[in-house]
Amino acid sequence: MRCIGIIGAMDEEVAGLKEYMQDVEITRKASMEFYAGTLEGKKVVVVRSGVGKVNAAVCTQILVDEFQAEAVINTGIAGSLNNDINIGDIVLSTDLVHHDMDAVGFGYPKGQIPRMEEFSFQSDQVLRKLAAEACREVNPDIQVFEGRIASGDQFIADQDVKDFIVKEFSAYAVEMEGAAIAQAASLNHVPFLVIRAISDKADGSAHVDYPAFEKLAIEHSVKLTKKILKELQD
Repeated sequence: MRCIGIIGAMDEEVAGLKEYMQDVEITRKASMEFYAGTLEGKKVVVVRSGVGKVNAAVCTQILVDEFQAEAVINTGIAGSLNNDINIGDIVLSTDLVHHDMDAVGFGYPKGQIPRMEEFSFQSDQVLRKLAAEACREVNPDIQVFEGRIASGDQFIADQDVKDFIVKEFSAYAVEMEGAAIAQAASLNHVPFLVIRAISDKADGSAHVDYPAFEKLAIEHSVKLTKKILKELQD
């Protein structure tokens, strides 16, 4: 691949990757810094998008337009929506949906974007299979799951809201950027994968879990992302 775009919402989510990059050139656009260089022998652009779906979508489009990204990997942290998925575990996206999209009043199901055929955006199966194998190798102390990820512009820390998202979308994890990246990538016919390390349970305990486990979750994501790049075929 000529270029792989790697997006993290926060500085902490991309700092660990930037440390290993070589021959870095920085381009500033839309208040974002795009670090172009090599990582594990591959040409990459690593960028902090900022939090939320608009920032994530803008960032993805820039990667496609300005850097001709042929694949996009979004790495970061999320809340678990499944009792079997524990803090520190990894969720790889099969597909992604906007849990806060609501056009029910126009006859659309919850989560459906009006006048779009897709209800959810499908991740690249080749990338997902590679990531699952890589995760088991580099993170043997945790579990890796493959399932739907739900995104919305809100931090989920309420049990009732969590229960609703689980019931409505059967999602494995919830966060704030992935579906926007997936939508932007899909519109541009660019393969993508969203990787989420679980930092909290997306319930009333979030304020306790999040600070303690954020660092560990990010470490798992960084190791996995590096391994994916190493194993990707040119």
